[in-house]
Order: sequence, then structure tokens, then C-alpha cells
Amino acid sequence: MEDYKIKIENVVASTQIGENIDLNKIAKEIKDSEYKPKQFPGLVLRTKEPKAAALVFRSGKVVCTGSKSIEEARRAVKQIVNILKGIGIEVIDEPDVRVQNIVASADLGVDLNLNAIAVGLGLENIEYEPEQFPGLVYRLDNPRVVVLIFGSGKMVVTGGKSPEDAQKAVARIADELRTLGLM
Repeated sequence: MEDYKIKIENVVASTQIGENIDLNKIAKEIKDSEYKPKQFPGLVLRTKEPKAAALVFRSGKVVCTGSKSIEEARRAVKQIVNILKGIGIEVIDEPDVRVQNIVASADLGVDLNLNAIAVGLGLENIEYEPEQFPGLVYRLDNPRVVVLIFGSGKMVVTGGKSPEDAQKAVARIADELRTLGLM
């Protein structure tokens, strides 16, 4: 099993930091926050280092997106907790941060014939409609991810919970394509 260079593009993580969070107070006291309750029920808080955005909901649920690693997502949540404590909002000190989704990219380094791949891999796990979308959508059960495969050999892996899920998916697809003589 070869190691392909996987680049994490986005980590989405969630946590619970408390309950009955006063979003109006946060919006008033933190100038960079965005809160338009008529359009969306969450308040947006951005961190600069690591660069991430957190959706904070009145229920105390926080969804953090935009970080490039699980560790960055955890650090961003910690910053959000500290920012909210700093303005007197009661929150949990060490919330349990759970990864919901990792989006990663990879490049097989070869051009691919997507028509041949769609037929070769079996149409039950593949969606390929080049008139609608230029990539082939391949749903894997193990690891449980969705992979977009492009004719350029580039891939986007989404739905994983760890960087290893993306690595396994790319290696598995490369093995399948080699076995079929398509790579």
C-alpha cells in the first residue's frame, strides 16, 4: 500500500460548551462576531491563529470549521471558550471536541479515464454524469467516505473522521485502479 500525499483542506468539529448562551451579548461585546438571527440562528466567531470559524448556538453547541488539522480545530475551540469567558459567558473549561468530517485532497499524479473507471469499479457505488459534474463520485464503505475523482488524477475525500480515513481511501482506490489496469 503506497503512501499518497494527503492534504487536509478542512476539519469540521463540534462540541458542547454550555447551555443558554447569550448570543446577543456576544454580538454586542465582540466586534468581529456576526449574528443575524432572522437569517441564521447561530453566531459566527472567527479565530485568526489557527484560522477557523465557529458557529455558536444558543443551545451551547459549537461547530468549528475551516481548520487544517484536528489539533487546530481543538485550539480554535479553546480560543472560543477563552473569548466567551473573557466577556463573562459561563462555558465549560475543557469541552469534548468531536470531529464530524474531514475534507482532504490527493493527487494520483496520472490522468484517468473516468468512463473506464465508472464501468470497472461497478456502477453500484459510482455516480458519474459528466454532463452534470466533471468528476466521478465513488462511495466507499471501508473507510466510510465519499471520494470525488477527476480526470486529472486529483481527488477530494470527504466524510472521514481521521486523516487515516483519507489515506486508506486513496490507497484503496489506487490499488483498485492498478488491478483494473486503469492506472
